[in-house]
Amino acid sequence: MTAMPLRWRSTGGTFASLRGRNYRLFFIGQVVSTSGTWMQTVAQGWLVLRLSHSGTDLGIITAARFLPMMVLAPWGGLVADRLDKRRILYLTQSLSGLLAAALAALDAAHLITLWMVGVIALALGFVNVFDNPTRQSFISELVPEADLANAITLNSVTINLARVLGPAVAGALIATVGLAPCFGANAASFGAVVVSLAMMRSDELFRAQPVPPQPGQVRAGLRYVRQSPELLVPLVMITVVGTLAWEFQVSLPLVAKDTFHGSAATYGAMLACMGAGAVVGGLATARFELATATGLGRSSIAWGLAILGAAVAPNLVVEYLVLLLVGYGSVSFNSRAKTTLQLAAAPSMRGRVMALWSVAWLGSTPVGGPIVGWAGQAFGARWSLVLGGVASLAAGLLAYRSLVGIDRRRAGPAGALAPGPEPAVSKL
Repeated sequence: MTAMPLRWRSTGGTFASLRGRNYRLFFIGQVVSTSGTWMQTVAQGWLVLRLSHSGTDLGIITAARFLPMMVLAPWGGLVADRLDKRRILYLTQSLSGLLAAALAALDAAHLITLWMVGVIALALGFVNVFDNPTRQSFISELVPEADLANAITLNSVTINLARVLGPAVAGALIATVGLAPCFGANAASFGAVVVSLAMMRSDELFRAQPVPPQPGQVRAGLRYVRQSPELLVPLVMITVVGTLAWEFQVSLPLVAKDTFHGSAATYGAMLACMGAGAVVGGLATARFELATATGLGRSSIAWGLAILGAAVAPNLVVEYLVLLLVGYGSVSFNSRAKTTLQLAAAPSMRGRVMALWSVAWLGSTPVGGPIVGWAGQAFGARWSLVLGGVASLAAGLLAYRSLVGIDRRRAGPAGALAPGPEPAVSKL
């Protein structure tokens, strides 16, 4: 088998990939589960503050969730390449549900302590080491090649739709019945994914051939990326942008509180605006053909400009409006990044490549969060956004020539981009 080209064409409009039963089931399960995850994220933040009254402790608990991914994600990606992805997801989704249920039970029984929250967050981080690259690369087994870009983009839509729904429901539950039901609802939401996996038709999966176990496969994955500019350049961009720009859980609370003298409701409204913009952006991205690798550079530049616009917004109304564009830009950049990597990677390497995406985009939080927080504390809240905007703008501008070169080198007849080769067996 060969890697897919870096250029693709949708086969049927905004919701093309939903015509397939297996992806449709996956999509529904992800909407439910991701909404539950956002409910737990909001509730866990309130729980940590209730137990410790410390923003530092909140940062430590957040870092605990992402630290395992930053360190161990390449091994999680290798497991995704070696084993049946559907079976891995049965296990990881079930374990995530059990951890959420444990939080619900401990809080409902008034037994929860800060160290327990930290241990559960760390345990969830270890589960995500295997879950995230498997879930991302599993999408390619649910749809035909022509619909893969559409499917990845719609998956980004589910995440951002959940970012609107989950916190809203969590806020209502916290105000009326407390924190435990949020954790319980998240535990139940993982059941939707397990059911969706069980209902899929095995004979309609586009399975990648499992990679046989051999020594040095993690190093082979790193070497494969290093020797493939169509993977290395986007991953460097994603690392820079993910570390400094995708830190809105740090920058937006600072801007809401210190710049506009708002409350938690102001921060929630900012998140909702970003989520709404991202949903619109995701649907628009899914509707139209995505361009070549240079599209990633353009989206990085545009997103950087939008973030800088949010940094200089003169009042809260303008800030809300600009954050719609920031949300639009976030899903445009992220969906193009994931699609570029999945289409450029050989099927036998896709799990390891998406594991590196997890490190670059999510696992960088323990590094980027403190940097962005320090910038906002030292120079003013707006500078926490300026830092991210400059990072995204610079990444797009500096990488643009390399992205153009990638498109030219891989161009085939009539401008189509030729697929990249599988790695040699000796490198596995």
